[in-house]
Amino acid sequence: MTTRRLRVALLAGGRSSEHDISLASARSVLEALDPARYDVVGVAIGRDGRWALHSGHTDVGVPSTGTEVSPAATLPVPAEDGTLAALGAVDVVMPILHGPFGEDGTVQGLLELADVPYVGAGVAASALAMDKDLFKKVMRDSGIPVARHHTIRLGDAVDNPIGYPAFVKPARLGSSVGISKVHDDAELEAAVALARRHDEKVLVEEAVVGMEVECGVLGNRQPPPIASLPGRIDTLEHDWYDYASKYDEGGMELVIPPELPQHTVELVQQRAVDAFVASECEGMARVDFFVRDDGEVVVNELNTIPGFTATSVYAKLFQASGIEYAELLERLIGLALERHERRSLLQF
Repeated sequence: MTTRRLRVALLAGGRSSEHDISLASARSVLEALDPARYDVVGVAIGRDGRWALHSGHTDVGVPSTGTEVSPAATLPVPAEDGTLAALGAVDVVMPILHGPFGEDGTVQGLLELADVPYVGAGVAASALAMDKDLFKKVMRDSGIPVARHHTIRLGDAVDNPIGYPAFVKPARLGSSVGISKVHDDAELEAAVALARRHDEKVLVEEAVVGMEVECGVLGNRQPPPIASLPGRIDTLEHDWYDYASKYDEGGMELVIPPELPQHTVELVQQRAVDAFVASECEGMARVDFFVRDDGEVVVNELNTIPGFTATSVYAKLFQASGIEYAELLERLIGLALERHERRSLLQF
């Protein structure tokens, strides 16, 4: 008896500045999904927000970086070619979208309306994690240490009560885009102006001195989510973990496990799970930390759709923890189906 292949819709691209990173992640996922088990439908989202649908495991609408996509439809408006209906016919959707218009709850809301199982955090958790201001407030209220920050909204005075050095960043963006390290008041105005190119809300954040450590989390509510081994980020010649150190060849080195006492490693793992649960996350997340010299573990941020190539930090952390990339994808798909089935029993 032949087992039916699961039909997986892979969403890639998107409107954010992390469009090309999303495409690279999606191509890596596609290569790892076993065609004997998965029938892949690719949905490539252009920078203009147009959605293009393709079928077939080798032609999934995940183009090479920089190529144009022929738009088929703009969702959620149904189109003559049945794009919306085709998306609803899949068994599970895997959004590999980074930043706004994909990682922030917008696409997750569309998938909830379509009643389609999908990988990763839900609407509220996605929106919360994307907004670093709100995320930090929830962490503090949950007793989880985070760096001090000051929020500057439209109409607010441009000031810095945190002290220097500090980081100025858009509140709702990723991949270190629009971030500046500032050392005095003379640099503050320009840094806020740069951040406001990307978001109307800007954070001034304490520059925490300590080891940069990242930890992956995998799971739903039951059984409890698990944490990977953490890894230390070595930015090599870069002053801080900026865009170039994240994505340029040789820009950073990941050391797994970090050179920390075992009790500190365990504290990082526990706080990763605590942040995951407090944020109402399910599926996956990568939690970024600073470990101060005194051993205090400070949460920096939580990414609900981390970079997802086979060589990305999230995949490497779980590989070092005994879960290979292909198995990681299978588990995530299984978690998406489990959550959808569980929530289908709720009465609304």
